[in-house]
Amino acid sequence: MSMSDNAYENIQYDLDEGVATITLDRPDKLNAYTTEMGEEVVDAFRRSRDDDGVRVMILTGAGRGFCAGVDLDHLERHQAGGNASKGPKLGEEDFLKKLPLEIVECDKPVICAMNGASVGVGMTMALPCDIRIAAAGAKLGLTFARLGILPGLGSTHLLPRLVGMAKAQELVLTAKLIRAEEALAIGLVNQVVPAADVLPAARAMAAEICESRPEVIAAAKRALHFGVAAGMAEAMKNEQDRSADLRRA
Repeated sequence: MSMSDNAYENIQYDLDEGVATITLDRPDKLNAYTTEMGEEVVDAFRRSRDDDGVRVMILTGAGRGFCAGVDLDHLERHQAGGNASKGPKLGEEDFLKKLPLEIVECDKPVICAMNGASVGVGMTMALPCDIRIAAAGAKLGLTFARLGILPGLGSTHLLPRLVGMAKAQELVLTAKLIRAEEALAIGLVNQVVPAADVLPAARAMAAEICESRPEVIAAAKRALHFGVAAGMAEAMKNEQDRSADLRRA
């Protein structure tokens, strides 16, 4: 069953065969981030997380880019002391303060289909996702230093775990842009495919995930996050305990 929801203004929401797709939808601005967009992404994510009919989530963008960073007009209005939106002020919204941890703790896998440029918040919103697929030739970068701010959304925790501390320091301190191909080589993304194939590749991977029981996928995701922060002995015991739980289920 396929379903689309046009209730949002800055994103699209689609549900098809257990896969919920959340699409950033400001293509004329390369999906530049605003607090209104953030609030809608959070709503769609929580809706998918709490829907038993959803097995996997895909986060992607409309048009040529995934997300080119924060909308600079929006940022300037907030820095000038005015609230540029009807919702929370920039930096106080759930998208920045709660969503990254909610994605990591969610039992359902989240695939980021980075269909084009992923810069600033466009890069940090991809890091909490479980899998990242990027468009060939796309520019990626954590350019926050040039804006006079630090990378957020838990990226100082997540980035070194993906690419190592040396490469994380290089990316953050230089604020440089790299191509998707280099991002693949350093482990920042899982796959690089032609731009037109990014969403189909994400959907194909989602279909592979859906071939396993949801409780197994949930346990595996939790076990991996436990294991990466634990010692070997603790990780092995957790594997055995959680496998026993699955056998009893």
